[in-house]
Amino acid sequence: MTHFHGRFTSLFCLSQTWCCALALIFLFFTTAQAEAPPAITFTDAKTDVWHGYTRHTMTVDGCKAWVVEPKAALPGRPWSWCMEFPDAFTERCAAIQLLDAGFYHVHIVVGNTFGCPSAVKHFAAFHEFLTSKGLASRTALIGISRGGLYSYRFASEYPQHVAVIYGDAPVCDFKSWPGGKGVGKGSPKDWESLKKLYEFPDDAAALDYLGNPIDVLSTLAEARIAIIHTVGDADDVVPVSENTAIIEARYKALGGIVEVIHKPGIGHHPHGLDDPTPVVKFIMEHTMSRLAKP
Repeated sequence: MTHFHGRFTSLFCLSQTWCCALALIFLFFTTAQAEAPPAITFTDAKTDVWHGYTRHTMTVDGCKAWVVEPKAALPGRPWSWCMEFPDAFTERCAAIQLLDAGFYHVHIVVGNTFGCPSAVKHFAAFHEFLTSKGLASRTALIGISRGGLYSYRFASEYPQHVAVIYGDAPVCDFKSWPGGKGVGKGSPKDWESLKKLYEFPDDAAALDYLGNPIDVLSTLAEARIAIIHTVGDADDVVPVSENTAIIEARYKALGGIVEVIHKPGIGHHPHGLDDPTPVVKFIMEHTMSRLAKP
């Protein structure tokens, strides 16, 4: 009887925060059909199908960009934004599941630019365009591999525009990759390209730079941005010890919300999870809570 009572009690001893999050998500789901906002109109856009959903492709700030609309948008029009590699491991990296739930999903093509200042300007223009169309002011960023640089650089410059960062084997310090200044492989060609894009005159200037994701976490913590990473513990391209482990330790010390999902024995690939439900739940919980309490 005692054993049964313990099991029974454990089923109902969810944290107050998670209970509130579940209630909030349930509320949005149950009201989505009745309160779903009208579809957004994109003029001069080409329309096709992306993973079963309608996609609108257009030019924004001189860059190719696209918006995928859910079949029934959630109230408040929440959205996810894959910063780089939007067609890589898509089913494993939460985007499709978020669309199923009622999120919009977007991308703007800035090329292999490592989150440099000119790329961040394009991101800001895209955000302004999307919010002018009625999408929520805060987005959930998806940073896959080097997309981690894109995500954290944008969030550090515009923390008021971000609710969540989901990093998947994300680069969090370009000294690690592409710099290769630690235990990782690095990429000499990409390192030279990065220095040019950031306008660093030499290696010393790049190594002294204090705008890497690992350096800007206080700004994100003050903005209450929630962070979740998935990492392969055997990653020798973007080593966990030089990237995510530093983010996790520093963000916790700042009182920030951070969760890391480890994949034992897995390298840099494959990205994502066989079942991305934990990431989807995290993104929904913290994005929806910011819609309710900006």
